[in-house]
Amino acid sequence: MDKTWFERAIFFSWYCGIRDCAYCYMSTQPDSKKAVRSKESLIAELILCKKLGWKIGFISGGIGAFSHSRFKEVISDMHKVSGEKFWLNIGALSEKELKDLLPYTCGVVGSIETVNRKIHDKVCPSKPIEPYLKMFSVSSKLGLKNVITIIIGLGESIDDFAEFEKIVKKYKIVKVHFYGLNPQKGTVFENCKPPTEEYQAEWISKTREKFPSIDIQCGIWLDRVDRVGTLLKAGANSISKFPALNKFGSKEAFEIEKQAKLAGREFVGTLTKLPLVDWDSEVNKLKIDPELKKKVLVKLEQYLKKMK
Repeated sequence: MDKTWFERAIFFSWYCGIRDCAYCYMSTQPDSKKAVRSKESLIAELILCKKLGWKIGFISGGIGAFSHSRFKEVISDMHKVSGEKFWLNIGALSEKELKDLLPYTCGVVGSIETVNRKIHDKVCPSKPIEPYLKMFSVSSKLGLKNVITIIIGLGESIDDFAEFEKIVKKYKIVKVHFYGLNPQKGTVFENCKPPTEEYQAEWISKTREKFPSIDIQCGIWLDRVDRVGTLLKAGANSISKFPALNKFGSKEAFEIEKQAKLAGREFVGTLTKLPLVDWDSEVNKLKIDPELKKKVLVKLEQYLKKMK
């Protein structure tokens, strides 16, 4: 691997219908009205990703934030803008839902989080593993690809790798997102330490050894950019979780690009320098409603102002 890149997960909400995953910020929030993003905001972010060379990791949001019909409408417009299909990380989808979303979908993401069943029952009581495994079987039948997310540092150990390996093999997992626990205030993990650089790298290196062709993404929080080089050398393909819009051009962004170089990788795209783009022209050529175009341009200008 001689290249690396940043992958942006595009979230459509700050609301979740279950809100009881023990590590999650949303578990600390009240059951207030659904905080969802506008369609123009999502499309504006999609345009930025394309022009900055960021790949789309997946489309995600809290469970129950959108109705199925509303989500289909939004993802359809995003597909028109990007011309590509997306990875969907929106809970365990049924066969009927997957068939309905096939025109816009390349694969599904199962938020497994931890393969240790005892720990999983405690930290994700309303998000069991089995429905995701069932979804993987259905998606494979429909010709889609399967991806999982794993959070390192929830209490598991490297001994749990054997169970992880079984799931990857049985359900033909082609990609794994390895995140490190980010202790959130108000959760049971508030005072816990995040996983060490060495431990996160160990999970990545063992996965690369067992599955040479699998796509591995490493989650990097703002306070852990100095471990990018180590995780890339361990076998990760790409980087995620960095708050790239808010921290574009920051010292942390420069550090990520530096770490990629230290690992012997060419960094595709940019986290530090805005390209010269005629943004009006980019929006005007979109095949979407004219009124929506106007709103997208306003949102795009807001993002660009923040990034500059």
